[in-house]
Amino acid sequence: MSDATTATAPPAEPRIHERPARHVSGGLALLGGLLGVAAGTGLILAGAAVASENKGAASTTLIVAGILVALTALITMCGLNTIAPGEARVVQLFGRYRGTIRTDGLRWVNPLTSREKISTRVRNHETAVLKVNDAYGNPIELAAVVVWKVEDTAQAMFEVDDFLEFVATQTEAAVRHIAIEYPYDAHDEDGLSLRGNAEEITEKLAAELHARVEAAGVRIVESRFTHLAYAPEIASAMLQRQQAGAVVAARRQIVDGAVGMVEAALARITEEEIVELDAERKAAMVSNLMVVLCGDRSPQPVLNTGTLYQ
Repeated sequence: MSDATTATAPPAEPRIHERPARHVSGGLALLGGLLGVAAGTGLILAGAAVASENKGAASTTLIVAGILVALTALITMCGLNTIAPGEARVVQLFGRYRGTIRTDGLRWVNPLTSREKISTRVRNHETAVLKVNDAYGNPIELAAVVVWKVEDTAQAMFEVDDFLEFVATQTEAAVRHIAIEYPYDAHDEDGLSLRGNAEEITEKLAAELHARVEAAGVRIVESRFTHLAYAPEIASAMLQRQQAGAVVAARRQIVDGAVGMVEAALARITEEEIVELDAERKAAMVSNLMVVLCGDRSPQPVLNTGTLYQ
């Protein structure tokens, strides 16, 4: 199979999904276990009392029965589990998955099973500051924080080797992939950029993260960029570029406003017939107004003591 086919192939369907394990209230099991220990202790004491009366066979039977009852009760109580809110127990019997206990409180299951504790609380994972190249090849630094929780305990336990490390690795991979797909600043107004379209980019990051960690039974609650900047070696040059862009945008807005004001002035003069201007004088008036409106400094007025044409 080619690399392209492998890259576009959908992820494999998980072999196992979470299901509830068989369990009962731990209060009754605890009470039964304590009664069994008490009964076993009583039989052992009775056997000892009988042995003091030189009745060997009867005393031995009572002592053995007491030991068996007490051991059975102790083994039974080994199936007790205390489960706090926001926790679960993944139950296995001889290596086979038997289900998950999510009910909080004291619960009892088969004492021969193993119970692995796993947290289902919401967690945070913050990446280190990563240095990557954006879509334009500029080196940038970025970091992200991901809020996630275990949704399927069976997948988290059995589909990946270590779901904590898996989430951390896939988060870093997704952040790097998003960074190289988009530029830090878009040169065209229609394109998405990391700095200018934070909401859209974080939505795409969350979608990619969900696709990457879904195999581990993890659900992404939220993801955000916590650090985004040009790398130090080009930060100064890019700052100058941003400043130049801001100056150009400001000048463009000033020119647009000045042109509108000149048009309004000429239209008002013509409409109210204040003075008749030929084409040459209109051009001179437009030039003077544009200089006044677009200049960086206040203009110095020059009084015309002659006629309009001198």
